[in-house]
Formats: sequence, C-alpha cells, structure tokens
Amino acid sequence: MPKEIETNDYIRFTKEMKKNYKILAPNMLPMHFKLLGKVLKDDGFDIEFLEDDVRNIIEEGLKYSNNDICYPAMIVIGQFISALKSGRYDISKTAVLMTQTGGGCRASNYIHLIRKALENSGFKEVPAIGLSASKIEDHPGINFSPELIIKMFHAIIYGDLLMCLYNQVKPYEIRENDADRVLEDTVEYLKNTFNTKAYLKVDKISKEVINRFNSVKIKKTDKIKVGIVGEIYMKYSRMGNNNLEEFLIKEGAEVVQSGLMDFINYCIIDNIMDYKLYKKNFKRAELAKMLYKIVLKIQRKVNANIEKYSTFRAPTDFEELRKLTEGYISQGVKMGEGWLLVANMLELINIGAKNIVCAQPFGCLPNHICGRGAIRKIVDKNPDANIVVIDYDPSQSVINQENRIKLMLSNAKLNSYL
Repeated sequence: MPKEIETNDYIRFTKEMKKNYKILAPNMLPMHFKLLGKVLKDDGFDIEFLEDDVRNIIEEGLKYSNNDICYPAMIVIGQFISALKSGRYDISKTAVLMTQTGGGCRASNYIHLIRKALENSGFKEVPAIGLSASKIEDHPGINFSPELIIKMFHAIIYGDLLMCLYNQVKPYEIRENDADRVLEDTVEYLKNTFNTKAYLKVDKISKEVINRFNSVKIKKTDKIKVGIVGEIYMKYSRMGNNNLEEFLIKEGAEVVQSGLMDFINYCIIDNIMDYKLYKKNFKRAELAKMLYKIVLKIQRKVNANIEKYSTFRAPTDFEELRKLTEGYISQGVKMGEGWLLVANMLELINIGAKNIVCAQPFGCLPNHICGRGAIRKIVDKNPDANIVVIDYDPSQSVINQENRIKLMLSNAKLNSYL
C-alpha cells in the first residue's frame, strides 16, 4: 500500500479512492438508510448497506474478535469479513465504514477492532473508515460538503417520520401488507425529492407523507403498546435484536420507538452540557446551541403536522423529553445512551406505552448504569411501569429472550397495561 495514504497505522480513504471504491457499511435502520444511501450515492459515494441473517455471519465475528467485546462489534465484524470472503467484491477497490462517537464506551474501539479483524482474516489492504462528527480520523475522501450534511439531516428527519407513522399503522392494517406497500412507495417519493431542492420543503413533504399513511385502512383495536429502548444498535437493528419489532407485532403489540434525530439531539446537548458543567469548548457549545435550535424548529414543524393532519401520535418534543429526566438523572451523564435512555423510558410511560423492552449488549456498562440502574427509581415513581431488560449476545438463546418478552406481555394483559 502506498505510503502516502498511510498515517497513524491506518489506511486513509483518499479522494482518488472515492472515485472507484465500493464502501460497505452495516445497516442499522433500513428506512433511514435507504434515504441516506440515496443522498450519499448522488454525492459520488458507491456505498452498500449490508443486511444479513445474524446466524450466517456471527461465526466470522467470533473467529476474528474477542468474546469480551460488544455484541454489535461482533456482528459488524462478522458482516464485513463474510462480505469480503463472498467473492462479490473487488477487494483491491473495497473499503468498510463504521461510525464512531468517540465516547467512553467499548463502541469507541470498534474501528480498531475491525482493523485487527481485517488483518487477521487476510484483508489488511482494505481501508477501514472511522466516521465521526468530531473528526477522530483523517480521511480526505470522506469530506462531506455543507449541502450533503443538510441532505443527510433531512433524510434522518424523514426517516424518523416514516418510522413513527409505520409503527402506528402496521399492527392495525385491515389488508395485509398495505402499510409495507405505502412505506415502499413513500420511500421512493422521498428519494425523488433529493433530486432537486424539494427535500427542503419540510412542511409540504411531511404533509404528503402523513396523507399517504392516512390512506391505509386500519381497524383500531386494543393492543399492548411496547416501547423499545436501549443501546442504539440493539434498539434499532434487526440483526442485533433478533427481529424484535416483527416479533412484537406478531405477538399482537404496537411498537413505539423514538427517532434517530433524538439521539443526534442528545449528542448536540452533550456539547452544551460540557461547557455548562466544565467550562469546556465554548465555541463548540455555541455552535451546538445554534444547531439545536435549527433541528428543534424542523422537528416541531413535522410534529405539528402529524397532530394537525392525522390522528397519529406525534413524538414528544425534545425539550419536554429533557424535562422528564428531572429528579431521575443528570444530563451530564453521557456515556453510551446516558440520560437519553432514562428519558426514553419516561417518555414511553408518559404517553401510555408502559411496557418497555430495554435491549442491550451483554455486559454493556453504560446500559447497566443508565438502563438497569435507573429502573428501580423509575418503577418506584411509576409503579405501573412494566420493564424487561434483554441481553443480546452470541451465547444468549433466542427462545429464552422471546419467552422473557412474552412474560412481560402476559403481565401487561393481566394488569391491563395497554
């Protein structure tokens, strides 16, 4: 490998590579990532979001990683190694990508673990890109323009809207798969908005998306509302949580989840809190305040349209979400999902989704503290909360996990926590 693209013991992804390299990345949120994939490809990135059955790739993850590492890392490593071994890709022109927050968590070591696995499996020449907002690594070929960042931001806003509406329609549809057909058509509609500046018209587009889901004929019946919270990958990824959403729908429940933009807001607030608590990075804190106002304004417009043009439940305003944590946890707690995990559980209880699955990788310290550690206090103040913590790990039995969730659902029915 040429020395000019090597620095600090990792291969830099260069501007030249962007022209002819395929980038492989894990798929955490299918709805969101279809839109993100569109805007990234339009910008010249040949990116593919990998989806697999975890049973087909986990052996590779276990072979090239340590059993003590975070379960999502095992899955991602298994995905990458399996894909590179499949023969579907030109190894000399393939890279892998993993986002990194840089927080105090095992997740901050993913990119180093991936590189070690690539080396041990014979793919040392494959660049591993650590993507982070704080520029933890230097990859000249991953220099996002302001326009691309704005497009990605809108893709996440629309992805959150799709997830919110789909979850409230799917369990009640009269004709099977109507919700999925509307979802598929609406994703294509949203992709087309990125061909022009139309994606910026959030008011108009959100109304159109809402109207499309309004068109699905539903029969509202009493179903148990089940919220999913936890470590971000386990919370959203079908591979990570063994298709938890599909399982809950099959069991007659309505799934309730917070959007990805809430996690981004949480990260933005962390920068503001760093200055408030420790007088650290004043400029970054001021920039975060400006960004937060913009995000909040757009979120509020979408939420207002949900309330005005449908009978669907809009997500809780993020400022209200922050207030819910008072008396439970400090907003200076920011390891892993930190205070947001507690806020998500309190939000669910507040909207009547008192049955909660807290999904976490086995041995996840931030989740043990902010998830398990806060449950006692949450239940003391909200005695009708019905919370189950599910650990995910290669050694965990899917049947055992599902049986524990079924027990939670049985308790919900017994106590009428619908």
